Amino acid sequence: MTYDLKETPMADTQSKSQPMSRRRALLGGGAALTGAAVLASPAIAQGAPQTIRMATSWPAGLGGLADSAARVAEGINTASNGRLNVEIYWAGSLVPALGVHDAASAGEIEMYHSAEYYFQGKHRGFNFFTTVPLGLTSVEQAAWVKYGGGQALWDELNAGYGVKSLAVGGTGVQMGGWFNKEITSKDDFEGLTMRMPGLGGQVIARMGANAVVLPGGGIVEALFEGTIDATEWVGPYNDLQFGFQKLLSTYIYPGFHEPGTMAAVGMNLDFWNNLSDVDRAVIESVTEAELTAHTADYYGNNGIALVQLLTESGVKPTRLPDDVWNELSRVSFDVAASVAEDDDMGRRIFESYDAYRALVGSAGPISQAEYLAKRGAEDLFAEV
Repeated sequence: MTYDLKETPMADTQSKSQPMSRRRALLGGGAALTGAAVLASPAIAQGAPQTIRMATSWPAGLGGLADSAARVAEGINTASNGRLNVEIYWAGSLVPALGVHDAASAGEIEMYHSAEYYFQGKHRGFNFFTTVPLGLTSVEQAAWVKYGGGQALWDELNAGYGVKSLAVGGTGVQMGGWFNKEITSKDDFEGLTMRMPGLGGQVIARMGANAVVLPGGGIVEALFEGTIDATEWVGPYNDLQFGFQKLLSTYIYPGFHEPGTMAAVGMNLDFWNNLSDVDRAVIESVTEAELTAHTADYYGNNGIALVQLLTESGVKPTRLPDDVWNELSRVSFDVAASVAEDDDMGRRIFESYDAYRALVGSAGPISQAEYLAKRGAEDLFAEV
């Protein structure tokens, strides 16, 4: 299913901010949207550059994700010394926000910047290359993909669709989302219509909710129209930009659904295979660097934006009750494990991921939790 974005798409192929709708403008205030800068044109060593059309699932100006797409494009352009020229097309300006995988598969574009769980309609295994409820954190997710066998499984899954994907960073543990009412028991999910993609959406559906998948550019409009009652989108950094605090009263934590959401750059497989070894190495090096940049961007800005939400907007986050968390956890493990029943590919992806979660989920988190406690981490929610 695709969605018609309400925001005005880019008129050309350069990276520049698109105008905000009247309603988006009314929600201004909070953090300013950090538009992706216009890409510099590097000096071309010899001949005409190879144009690479990059379509994104993000609206222009969205801090974090749109900025990541711009960094990747600029990095490839610069590091290739002009042999490659990535042109960005923001969500909906060339292909639908959630249609980028189809477009890359068909050769309509060479590259996309998105999140693989948007493509779970093709195979639920794609979720594991973005995030899984009660799954790996951003650092653990990157470790599984790079050193735990994840990339090989990802390549095998994507090869069936003519696509090659690489990881470009995570968002960290997300908040639980914004709601139009308090969540005090598991029964409060009954009849709730919430924007939540991936396996997290399947979890709340089992809890009685109606899970809706919307691209970022369609969430605010859906809230205005009343077609959704609740939403989640990464965390405080983007929440403040979208102005969710002006539309919904209840901010829940912690999030169960996306503990380490990983963005991805995907490419048409024939395009990838036809690149020279040098240019493949350029793209791999740039995406490798973006793993750090993208993750650091979200970790830092989520903390800054959370303080702003608490102090300037009067937001009072609500801790999810333990019994609700426990039920969400139980269902989450069941939903993730059910992917193994889909087919052999799903089984091998789940078993690899689950084994790695067990492997890294022992001493590491315990050590980190104890360190943060000893360091004196302040509970910002204690008095709200």
